[in-house]
Amino acid sequence: MSIPQISTSRLILRAFGEQDLDAYANMCSDPEVMRYIGNGKPLSREESWRSMAMMLGHWHLRGYGLWAVEEKSSSEMIGRIGCWQPEGWPGLEIGWALRQQYWGYGYATEGAKASMVYGFENLGQSRLISLIRPENQASRRVAEKLGEKLQSVIAIFGAEALLYSINREDFNNEGSTE
Repeated sequence: MSIPQISTSRLILRAFGEQDLDAYANMCSDPEVMRYIGNGKPLSREESWRSMAMMLGHWHLRGYGLWAVEEKSSSEMIGRIGCWQPEGWPGLEIGWALRQQYWGYGYATEGAKASMVYGFENLGQSRLISLIRPENQASRRVAEKLGEKLQSVIAIFGAEALLYSINREDFNNEGSTE
């Protein structure tokens, strides 16, 4: 399968490659980055490699997945953003995680918006979700900037998560498909 590439004004969303392991392992070893992801614990380099392999496998099993995010101006791999729906998930999720030094620049919103366009236009979804830990104020702000609304509280990985969602009609009406 060929993983599509998406370009935004400042980012390239592309397939993960072995060359991304150093930057990805750096991100996944950061306790601050990982505190709201999965079980909330940092990953070792080996666990980071397995995580990258799992993301690539998701593309092959589902036909969509998380992209490596590259900053155009520096060619640095700065995180992961995309569409995610592992077995048992409550819907197709738009997810994001960035290396800490790239927080606060609007990259999560920019990449997630491109992923939403992909989910609605290319995958034919009528609704997209984001699962966010209640304490993760930064991600809650990203979801709200994307037009997502808080729908419910659920349990994921044995922890409480807020389920935000947006439907295609609301996304299109907000002019988010730039």
